[in-house]
Amino acid sequence: MRRVLITGASRGIGRAAASAFAARGDRVAVHYARDRAAAEQTLQALPGSGHVIVAGDLTDPDAAQRIASDTVQALGGIDVLVNNAGMAPTPGNAHRVAEVEAAQWQQVWQHMLEVNVLGPVHLTYAVARHLIARGAPGHIVNVGSRGAFRGEPDYPAYGASKAALQAFGQSMAIALAPHGISVASVAPGFVRTERQEAKLAAPEGDTLRAESPFGRVGTPDEIAAAIVYLASPQATWASGAILDLNGASYLRP
Repeated sequence: MRRVLITGASRGIGRAAASAFAARGDRVAVHYARDRAAAEQTLQALPGSGHVIVAGDLTDPDAAQRIASDTVQALGGIDVLVNNAGMAPTPGNAHRVAEVEAAQWQQVWQHMLEVNVLGPVHLTYAVARHLIARGAPGHIVNVGSRGAFRGEPDYPAYGASKAALQAFGQSMAIALAPHGISVASVAPGFVRTERQEAKLAAPEGDTLRAESPFGRVGTPDEIAAAIVYLASPQATWASGAILDLNGASYLRP
């Protein structure tokens, strides 16, 4: 039995990952920032017992230490961290360089980097220091994006933030290996989460499904399965890897 902290676990990929770890007998800390009710739904649906909820706004630099400390107190330690919480592209945060004013451009970039980069950076630090102090091996998995590689012209801050997160993970893979801690990333393409259902039901849904030769988009369970693998002792030798999960919709050189 391991202790697993998953950020942004109130829905989508985070919820699926929480369920997958719990099904293996692990105890899960379900993190949320604002939607307590959704986090409670995740918690109630988890198999097994001993799971907990932890709260914290990852745009607050001091929140990461509190989230880690609350998890350690509730579960007795942390063995696995999944940095899943993130700010995804939405119509409300599109920032095409030829169309937005400077103030909006600056605001989107600032917030996207706070959520998608600095939040995971500070939480990784807190969990890594906990593992090092215990002298215990551990696993950290970051949820990146296909957008880090293919470019996101309508959402450049999103693509850049995920590229930064994945590069950070590779730096930590080297830094933490001497302590027995592995760090890897998944880079999903488009995934059928709750907040994407409207987009998939609209005319653009056919375009999104056609991006993959499979003729569909990914599922949260498929991403969760990869996260569980990368967080397993058997995947320690994959530390530093970035695993593409996009149904061959984008192939890196």
